Amino acid sequence: MSDGSELFEQMNDRSREVFRLLVEGYLETGDPVGSRTLTRSLSEKVSAATVRNVMQDLEYLGLLESPHVSAGRVPTHLGLRLFVDGLLEVVDLDAEEKEKLEQTLSQADGREDREIGLMLDRVGAALSGLTHGASLVLAPKYEAPIKHIEFVSLAPDRALVVLVFADGHVENRVFSPPVGQTPSSLREAANFLNALAEGRTVSELKQVVAKEISQKRQELNDLACSMVENGIALWEKEGDSYERLIVRGRSNLLDDEAEAEDLERIRRLFDDLERKRDIAEFLELTEKGDGVRIFIGSENKLFSLSGSSLVVSPYMNKDRKIIGAVGVIGPTRLNYGRIVPIVDYTAQLVGKLISDQG
Repeated sequence: MSDGSELFEQMNDRSREVFRLLVEGYLETGDPVGSRTLTRSLSEKVSAATVRNVMQDLEYLGLLESPHVSAGRVPTHLGLRLFVDGLLEVVDLDAEEKEKLEQTLSQADGREDREIGLMLDRVGAALSGLTHGASLVLAPKYEAPIKHIEFVSLAPDRALVVLVFADGHVENRVFSPPVGQTPSSLREAANFLNALAEGRTVSELKQVVAKEISQKRQELNDLACSMVENGIALWEKEGDSYERLIVRGRSNLLDDEAEAEDLERIRRLFDDLERKRDIAEFLELTEKGDGVRIFIGSENKLFSLSGSSLVVSPYMNKDRKIIGAVGVIGPTRLNYGRIVPIVDYTAQLVGKLISDQG
């Protein structure tokens, strides 16, 4: 499938204008847009037949489709993505909307988690009221000693981590695990982490796993060194972190039993090091937050069946670390130009409030 820049290169000024006007018309009304409607808005005077030809070309590129037998077209999800990335004109928030959001957040002046929770509830209500969509508010990430960790596979590329903290707080985070993980490998990772987790925060746990990796790496290097020096084996490097040991000749026919045992021990160390690297990546991924994003239809697996879109913006603490997010869920024909600045401004206000309370 062509990316946005390639599609833009295949469009001339007229087709871009037709495409922009058609998408804007669809987002405003929700109805298919026909060629006669577009001819009245184009900057140059052309016939409806000419516009229909342009629309057919855009349909061939996968940007438009006909929902039923009619002369009108609507944008596809690919077309909406192209519009959002390259043609969307974001409007400024008007004073009334800003004031409403600011008043909602100014009501929260406490420091306790329950008051933050109430404030985020009000933020969600305000977002729903302003955008006429469903609001999504992710609370600040919790940093406290962990009691238990559980990983749950949702799909080949999506997993859920359940963090149970020592004070009884429970937090769920969805993340994309390293490639090739299975439900059994996720359970193994959870078992390993639970043996180390109690009394440690996620950040502290990351440091412990990093130390384990370093120790295993040193043990592996010491064991393999003599085999490499004696010409029995050699290192093959793949980047800075990954390598493998290649045994020269007929490695399965080594005469020295000690050498064979060392080779088996090296294999086990490699496996162990690889597992710990995956576990370290699990912890890294569970802490990461996405940047400002617009997900359209099937781009977000959570909403692909309903054909909804998600506009989401992270908020940060005083250290400029992403700790949560706010967003709006609605139909794919959202008024993106208006909703994007509302979500963005709300995220800035929430981040400022939490930073001031920190």
